[in-house]
Amino acid sequence: MKDFGNAVVYQIYPKSFQDSNGDGIGDLNGVISRLDYLKKLGVDYLWLTPVFRSPQKDNGYDVSDYYRIEPMFGTMADMDRLLAQCNARGIGVMLDMVFNHTSTDHIWFQKALAGEKEYEDYYIFKEGGPDRMPTNWESKFGGPAWEYVPSLGKWYLHLFDVTQADLNWDNPRVREELKNVIRFWKQKGVRGFRFDVVNLISKPAVFQDDYEGDGRRFYTDGPHVHEYLKELVRDTGISDMITVGEMSSTTPQHCVRYSNPEEKELSMCFQFHHLKVDYKNGDKWELMPPDRMQLKNLFERWQTLMQQQNGWNALFWCNHDQPRIVSRLGDEGTYWKQSAKMLAACTHLMRGTPYIYQGEELGMTNPHYRNITQYRDVESLNYYQILLKKGKSESEALAILDARSRDNGRTPMQWSDCVNAGFTDAAPWIELSGNYKTIHAQAQTDDEDSIFCFYQKLIALRKATEVISKGTIAFMEQENSDVLAFRRNYGTQELLVWNNLTAEEVTIPMQPSWTDYYRLLGNYEPQTETGKNIVLRPYETIVYANADLKIDHGAGIC
Repeated sequence: MKDFGNAVVYQIYPKSFQDSNGDGIGDLNGVISRLDYLKKLGVDYLWLTPVFRSPQKDNGYDVSDYYRIEPMFGTMADMDRLLAQCNARGIGVMLDMVFNHTSTDHIWFQKALAGEKEYEDYYIFKEGGPDRMPTNWESKFGGPAWEYVPSLGKWYLHLFDVTQADLNWDNPRVREELKNVIRFWKQKGVRGFRFDVVNLISKPAVFQDDYEGDGRRFYTDGPHVHEYLKELVRDTGISDMITVGEMSSTTPQHCVRYSNPEEKELSMCFQFHHLKVDYKNGDKWELMPPDRMQLKNLFERWQTLMQQQNGWNALFWCNHDQPRIVSRLGDEGTYWKQSAKMLAACTHLMRGTPYIYQGEELGMTNPHYRNITQYRDVESLNYYQILLKKGKSESEALAILDARSRDNGRTPMQWSDCVNAGFTDAAPWIELSGNYKTIHAQAQTDDEDSIFCFYQKLIALRKATEVISKGTIAFMEQENSDVLAFRRNYGTQELLVWNNLTAEEVTIPMQPSWTDYYRLLGNYEPQTETGKNIVLRPYETIVYANADLKIDHGAGIC
């Protein structure tokens, strides 16, 4: 399998990236119009969240036809043009494959509802009366995970929205149908795939109630998941293409298997443990300040184990399902720029393949909506009602959504200080963040001190030296909750990275062996060293390199 250590992926949420036809919704031609921006940033792949035909109950993650483009995004001709234009710029396109479930509008499910036994077996239907669900499992969007179909006298499983029916991967015909989808898009020129919640595809042989949780322990990393992934990759010939699996509630041991090249499954994994350090009692909808020591420990655990057992990490803070990281772990005020740069250095300098979510390279923040009518996300709208039923006041429920809603990452891309941030001339499908007048691409792309330029430098640095793309990682300052620090080694080359996670100064004792190292990168102007200590200013990142790590200053790094 191919090594993707020096690659960088940019995630696009098309609905919010760029509108080209004045309907307030981003589209494929809008993406095409911004490709030079991505080329300037320096990314290798762009990952598009689903653009397939869909009723959009879950913003495209409810696919009704894997072979057609959703009209709001454009046409197949537009997709062909996007693939060609990306290829001309040396950028590969990754498509987002939602293979755990389909929309209930999909022809397969419609045939199942019509009583065609062959298609009933494409999904997970269970016999039973209307007063007794097959299990007590809960949907990840709230409410029961089963829906009754009176005409069939059966229940179907939906781990997500009621309109997202889970596919039956134990059926070989289903697996072959999905392989054909991959073959179709591969032939079109797609160069990579992201597989949505793919570790949930294998369900247990026996369904039973869960009296300890919501049911996920029975279907997460299920009994045949590795077997089915190997089969999918082998039979579609995508082993040398970049592939990433979104892994829900997984374990490091499973991610090693998913991403170890010897297993011939996927290139890398997304896992979300580091994005739950502000979940009180593990509950997304209960707020608490981020636990920085837990964050550090999780990074060290995952990085170390994946290194020891030849697994590979997908490195990320943000995506279309997560709040903006500068709002979550950084600072929206005095240290906005510094904290955004520091958070970028944390992930881009670790072992793995970095992913940038649209606007992250600009330091975009949460929008801080004040009214439930401003939200569009099905999960957020469901949980707002659930929170009210649990006794939360409207203001308390809105405060929770302000911190947790998936819509935080879905506001329109901020291109300029013009009307609607240059995203659209019409009313946007979702409201913009109010700070687009000051946080936007036009102000940053030619500013050497900008967050955008810092991301450019991180990307160039990864491509200029193998110590980042191939080197080992070891963590420093393990007992210091304020600092995330690590060293990278490759042969005789060494990189030392310190990241101050706080708004306070932090002092690090200088080791004698570091005195000959030179400062390679930072998010502040250099200050005079005392010779005894390294003083990290609020949210400061400092990167030192030894003499054997020589960087070409023409590479756009320094």
